[in-house]
Amino acid sequence: MRVIGAGFGRTGTLSSKTALEMLGFGPCHHMTEVIERPGQIRRWLEIARGRPVNWDDVLGGYDSCVDWPAAAYWRELADAYPEAKVLLTVRDPERWYASMEATILQQRRRGSTAGGRLMRGISSLLGTDFAAFTTMASLTVDQRVFDGRLDDREHALKIFTAHIAEVKAAIPPERLLVYEVAQGWEPLCEFLEVPVPAVSFPRVNDTADFRSRARDRFAPLLLRRSG
Repeated sequence: MRVIGAGFGRTGTLSSKTALEMLGFGPCHHMTEVIERPGQIRRWLEIARGRPVNWDDVLGGYDSCVDWPAAAYWRELADAYPEAKVLLTVRDPERWYASMEATILQQRRRGSTAGGRLMRGISSLLGTDFAAFTTMASLTVDQRVFDGRLDDREHALKIFTAHIAEVKAAIPPERLLVYEVAQGWEPLCEFLEVPVPAVSFPRVNDTADFRSRARDRFAPLLLRRSG
């Protein structure tokens, strides 16, 4: 593990994943990996439930990680991999929460409808990955990071701001980059001590992308059963 992402979801983490992989710091772990790779959901669910964890067993084969669920354990990962650099992706707090409301929170509200509860119940009875994923995400993000109050805008904004201060206080400046993806290649490449690519910085997973891909990403979990 060479780069640990400490930034919250919806701070350009998928663009950061793509950029890190282009720079030779891949594969990079991201929530998309959890959804797409059988077995990942159950491993992270065990971690969320407090089971002992060997990070090499969970993240072995990855050269970097960004986004939740790993970002919820940034402090543990920074201790486990003391040579790794820490990337704290940030953005304007108000724009961050607006993005959260338009994507993750909107999806969460759909899950709380009668149809959403029915799908979760069927998945739970069948032992498929959809119910396991929603439980893992709730324990890891809603409960661990936001104290169960992600829907509370003022509370979430306070947590977002406090998190940035906490990471800055815990990680030595020479090991940390506080980074907005709008800054492009230069600060990231300088931090990682690699040349700037002769291609545009990747811009992926904006609100429209998230919405268009959400159904395709999550539908397979309704029937998939993995250990």
